[in-house]
Parts: sequence; structure tokens; C-alpha cells
Amino acid sequence: MVILWHRTRVPELDIIPTIGYSAPLLSYVTAIKFLFRSFEMMQEGYEKYKPGLFKIAMLNSWTIVATGHEFIDDIRKAPDNVLSFDEATYRVRLSEIMHLETCLNRCFQSLQVKYTLGDEVHHDPYHIPIIRSQLTRNLGKLFADVRDELVAAFNDQIPVQDDWVKVPITTAIQQIVCRTSNRIFVGTPACRNEDYQRLNIDFTVDVVKDAIVINLFPDFLKPFIAPLVTQLPSHIKRQMKHLNPIIEERRQKLAEFGDDWEDKPNDMLMWFMSEAKGEEQTFENLARRVLTLNFAAIHTSSLSFTHAIYHLAANPEYIQPMRDEVEAVVAAEGWTKASLQKMRKVDSFLRESQRFNGLGLVTMARLVLQPFTFSNGVTVPAGTTVVAASSATHHDTANYENAEVFDGFRFADLRDEDGEGLKHQMVSTQTDYLAFGHGRHACPGRFFAANELKAMLAHVVVTYDVKFEDGKGFPPNKFIGEALIPGTSDVLFRKRQT
Repeated sequence: MVILWHRTRVPELDIIPTIGYSAPLLSYVTAIKFLFRSFEMMQEGYEKYKPGLFKIAMLNSWTIVATGHEFIDDIRKAPDNVLSFDEATYRVRLSEIMHLETCLNRCFQSLQVKYTLGDEVHHDPYHIPIIRSQLTRNLGKLFADVRDELVAAFNDQIPVQDDWVKVPITTAIQQIVCRTSNRIFVGTPACRNEDYQRLNIDFTVDVVKDAIVINLFPDFLKPFIAPLVTQLPSHIKRQMKHLNPIIEERRQKLAEFGDDWEDKPNDMLMWFMSEAKGEEQTFENLARRVLTLNFAAIHTSSLSFTHAIYHLAANPEYIQPMRDEVEAVVAAEGWTKASLQKMRKVDSFLRESQRFNGLGLVTMARLVLQPFTFSNGVTVPAGTTVVAASSATHHDTANYENAEVFDGFRFADLRDEDGEGLKHQMVSTQTDYLAFGHGRHACPGRFFAANELKAMLAHVVVTYDVKFEDGKGFPPNKFIGEALIPGTSDVLFRKRQT
């Protein structure tokens, strides 16, 4: 430990106040404590030093936390050759898994992408421009498929019945999100294959568990420990069994008909096949890329929608107003991407759920490549990591009135004000709303995620009544390091009665 301390200690950081211990050896006490008391420690730093900076010791490094609009904006404006999003992505933090760009923060130390997803994902991120361009551009065309799949998935997981039925909501939502997302990732019939669904859900869970174990060891041991822990090779082989026949069939048609043929699939796998170069064209690496995409989508969308359902069950008075809105819009325009944009109450409910919960305590992770000076004159040296305190920002009464109260239509009301129609929609980011990050590196997949989540919530409110069992309410969230883990609770569903 002493060797690690002297290797990582940076005297230039002494000017930045510390939460916990900063002295040699004792800083490791803080690092261990942070695993179990992270929320309280982050909140202490925010309340003491906002607006400004503070630092917390991690097992192998210091994390510099920025608070307040000015300092968060400092991170946003910094050039990539100074504060690197890409290098921080390589050390990706679990609480930023929401960003498809990031996965495609860190519980204990990092997600250990090299071992849990593979170096290829970091060194050749060709999937990012595909998400930014093809996926976003095609959301309108693909919406009918999304709607078709989510309705079928809900019917299978939560049957529409007159009597209340208890649903293990975490498992049900994972299945629904997996099916709906993979309708766009690989199409039918693969998205409905039960083994394919189990594989991608298991992989999502295993990535997080494997990273936690690997991070218990120092860096020089990780290359030896990781092969004993990670199940990545077996997951890839299993994925190849599902995808190889699909890829072979598509390649045969490409060879026979050229780049265009009747009924050519319009999905992520096809876009990957078109854009992949060199080794990325192999069956193995295409399977790896689809697994990575599933990890990002299933983990984050499942967590976000689980929280939304919990809020709906805890506050059933929101159901009817959203039901009225959805039915009015659909009666006029049908189920389309454009109609979703007019469902302001649905949009607001999901945005508020993300504000209230989020996916973790921090976001906007950047690795400092060159000494960087914040607007208060404090310089952080190369090799350190800076983040924004997203959870504390979202619960700051200076940013949100009654910030500790869930107000499902908070943002719908704000959008009714002059000039505020776009600012407070679900996909918008600001220095006081960081669920998707902020700036040029904000989540490029948030447009797909928002459409999927809104379509799911709209379907729920027009199809079901929802509540908790008597005497039960919103299960409290838990934190392991910076990552948030939703509480577990069954939810009761029945066919809507009004």
C-alpha cells in the first residue's frame, strides 16, 4: 500500500480540500469507507465546497469532484486533448453506463473494459458514429417495430388481467427492454429467442460483477486475475451461435445482390456489418460489439424504467393524467415517434424519475492528459480524474424547488413557460441536469433510450393500473461506491379499470 501511495500521491492536489483522510495509509481507510458510505461522503463534499472542488481517495487514485454550474461547465468546455472523455471511458465508471458512448463510474475503481468487454471496444469505437447517425436518423422508421415488440413483450411478461397480479418487476423489465432493444439491434426472430435474451441479460449482470472482483486487486495482478474471473470468451461464443447464421445469410445476399436488396434489414447489426473494417468484420468481433451494445442498453434502461414504475406505483394519481394525454395524442396521430414528442407529461415523469434517482453519484468523467486549470485558478495535474457531482446537483434546492420531493410533472410545467418548450424535455442536458452527461460528449444514444422508455411508459398507463402491495412503498436505493442499485420490490398490475 505504501508503494501504491507514493506512486499515486500528487502534491499539487493538496490545495483541494479532502473528504475523509488524505494522509498516507489513512487514505485507504477513506477509499474502503467510500464503497459503503459514498452517498453521505459525496453529499458532505457538495454541501461544504459547492461551488468548487473537493477530492476523495479511491483505491488506486484520487477523484476530483466538480460542483456548481461554473465548474461543471469548465469540464464541458475543456478540449479533448486536455480532459479526455475517451481515456476516462477506457476506465469507464459504472454510474455512466447510461451513456452508450461510454459503454460501448466506476464501482470500486473501474469497469475494467479491457477484461470485461475487450480492448477492441475502446480502440476502434466505430459504433459511436453509427449510434449518432444511423440509429438517431432511423428512429421514426423503426418506431413501428419498437411499438410492436414492446406490446408483445409486455403481454408475455405482464399479462392483462382483471385481478391484481404480483410482478417481480426487475426481471420483467429486463426481459421487456432486452426484447424491445434487440428488435432494433438484430431484428426478429433473434430478439424473441429465450436463450438469446438470457445470454444478453446474464452478460449484463456478469460484466458488473466481474469488474467488482477484478477491482479488488492491484493493477499489476489484474491481467492474471481477470482470466480467472471474466466469462467474456464464453459469452462471445454463445453469442456467435445466435448471430453467425444471421451474418452468413446477410453476407450471401450482399454478395448476390450488392448493397441493396428487397427486405434488407435496417438494424444495428446490419449497420455494424457495413461499417466494420479489418478484424472487426469477424464473427467474433461482431458478436462482441452486439454484446456491448446490449450491456449498455439493458442495464441503464432497465434501471431507469424500474425507477419509473416504482414512482408510478407509489404515486398512482399520476396515471390518469398521463393516460388522458396519451389517448388524446394517439387518437389524433396514432402511435408514432412524432406523437411521443407531444406526450409532455410522460416525458416529464421519466425526466423527473431520472433526476430523482439517476444511475449514480457522478457523471462527466474525464482523465486529465495535460495540467488543467479550473476557473477558480486551481490546477489539476495530468493523470488525475475529474467528475461532476450529478446526484447532489439534482437534489440541490438552489436548482430545483422542493428538490427532495418527487414531482412527476415538474418539467411539463416548466415547458409551459415562455421559451422553455425544448429546454426541459427528457433528452436535454444542462449544468443542473446531468442524467445523460452534458456537452458534446452527452450520451448519443439518449434519443433512442428516451423514445423506448416513453413508448413503454405510455403503454403501461393506457393498459394497466399499477400499485404497491398494502403497506409497501418505494424501495430505497443503495449505493456501492459511485454506482446506484435500485431497491427490490414486487409491483401489482391489473387491467385498467377506467
